[in-house]
Formats: sequence, C-alpha cells, structure tokens
Amino acid sequence: MPENSASMTEKIQKIGSEPDVAAAVRKWRKKRGSLIMVLHEIQNSRGYVPREVALYLSRELGTPLASIYEALTFYHYFKLEPPGKAVISVCTGTACYLKGSQAVVDEFSREIGAAVGASTEDKMFHLQCVRCVGCCGLAPVAIVNGKTYGRLTPADVKKIVQEWRDHFKDDPA
Repeated sequence: MPENSASMTEKIQKIGSEPDVAAAVRKWRKKRGSLIMVLHEIQNSRGYVPREVALYLSRELGTPLASIYEALTFYHYFKLEPPGKAVISVCTGTACYLKGSQAVVDEFSREIGAAVGASTEDKMFHLQCVRCVGCCGLAPVAIVNGKTYGRLTPADVKKIVQEWRDHFKDDPA
C-alpha cells in the first residue's frame, strides 16, 4: 500500500538527522559534482541507498531526483534494496574467470537459492560478481563480508555458506 505524502515527508525530514546522511551531506554539499561521493558514503554505511535518502539528497543537494536515480541505476555498486547479512562477492576478473570463477558463482547461486545480484528471501545472503579484487595469485576468489577465500572450487562453496549460516544463527538482527 502506498504511503501518504505526510508520512513520506516525515520520513524524509528524519533522514537529515541520521548521522551517516548528515555527515555525507555536510562534507560534500559545496563540492561540485559530488553526487557519486555522497552516494558512496551512504552505500558504505547502510549497504544500500533507501528511497527516503534519495529524496532527502535531492532536496538538500538541489539535484533532480531523476539524476540521483540515474547514478544509482547506472553503477552496479549501488543497491536500492538492503542486501543480505552476508554479502558474497565472487571475483570475475580475468585471472579468476580463467581459473573457474563462473563455476564457483553458479555453485553459490545454487547453494543459497539466489541469482547473481539478488538476496535470498530470508535476507541471509546476497550474491554479486565483482571485477578484480587484487588477489589474482589466489584465483578464483570470493570475499564474504570482508573475509577472503582463495583457490576456490565449487566443492568449497557449501562449507563457506555453512560457515556464514553458523555465524549468523545466534544473531537475529
């Protein structure tokens, strides 16, 4: 059900008092061409850029909402929906690809039940492909929430997924 405009206005006003958004706007407001930098800061702190934040940024930066969504949808880095708790980033750069990263991607997708670029229904996992992560000597590589796994085979995937399920089983948030 769509939100009424008073409710949305209230949400947008609250956004300005949230520390990550307020700091990003203060830092970049007067710098020309800074939209991408503001969006990066929001993405880094929240894991995605919520609609209310985009609306707030449009108002505060004097940037048309269409321009903000143009950037958000053009660059694969930005997400419009919250990702899963464990973000699985499989490198598909040249070295990883040549060493079999596509089979690793396919196995992660099968094991968690989500396509590349999507999160599982329970929001436990988010699967994404990324370009070179700078670990070519460990190809193929996956990074899950900052932890690097190298020299992967499809057989390694089940153990990695289980490790993260165990990690979050006692963490309901």
